[in-house]
Amino acid sequence: MKNEPKKIEVESKRMDKELFEDSGGQNETWRIFQIMSEFVTGFELLRKYKKAATFFGSSRSGLKPKEYKDAEDLAGQLAQDGYAIITGGASGIMEFANKGAFKAGGDSVGINIELPEEQTINKYVKDSANFHHFFTRKVMLAFASQVYIFFPGGFGTLDEFFELVTLVQTKKIKPIPLILVGRDYWQPLQDFLKKTVYKDHQAISQEDFNLYHIVDNADEAYKLIKSILKIKK
Repeated sequence: MKNEPKKIEVESKRMDKELFEDSGGQNETWRIFQIMSEFVTGFELLRKYKKAATFFGSSRSGLKPKEYKDAEDLAGQLAQDGYAIITGGASGIMEFANKGAFKAGGDSVGINIELPEEQTINKYVKDSANFHHFFTRKVMLAFASQVYIFFPGGFGTLDEFFELVTLVQTKKIKPIPLILVGRDYWQPLQDFLKKTVYKDHQAISQEDFNLYHIVDNADEAYKLIKSILKIKK
C-alpha cells in the first residue's frame, strides 16, 4: 500500500498523455469532457470578480526594469480602485502585475497554462485555475475584464492582442479599452499596420486604429483608463 500514491500518479500521467494524443475514437470523447470541464472551471473563477483588469506581457526577464515597475504600479492603482487583477499567472510582467495587486490588498488572479516546460503560478496569485488547452484559456482571458492592458511580450502577448482587437473589430464583443503600454515597443507594430496592412493592402480600415490606444508609461495608462472607465477616487 505504501507505493499506491506513486502508482496512481504514474497512471494519471499515462492517462493524461493518452487523453491528448490525436488517436481518435474513445479518447476524443474524453477530450470533449475535459474541455467542457475547463470552461466550467474558468467561468466559475471569473464570475467571482465583477470588476477586473487583465494584464498581458512577457513571462521572461529580458525587459527593461521600468516596464516591470510600470506593470506593478498600474496594477496597484487599479487594484486600489476595486479591480481584480488577472494575468496568465506566470513570471515576468504577469508576476509584477500580480505583485502590484497583492501589495495593494486587492484581488490577484492567475489563469495559468500547463506547458511542457513547467510553468508555475507566481507567489503573488491569490486565486487561480490551470488550463491544458490554450484556446479554453484564451476564452477566459478574452471575457474576463473591463480593460485589457498589454506590455511588451512575445508571440503569446501579440496573439492575445490580435484576438481581442479582432473580436472588437468584428463586433463579437462590445468595445472595450485595449491599452498598449510602451510606445518604443508598440510603435513599430503600429507603423507596419498603417503602411503595409492599411495603405499598401487595404486589409483593415482607418477606423480600426481607434480600437486600441498606445501610451508611454503606467501614469499615462492609468489616466486614460480612468477617463474611459470613469473611475472615481
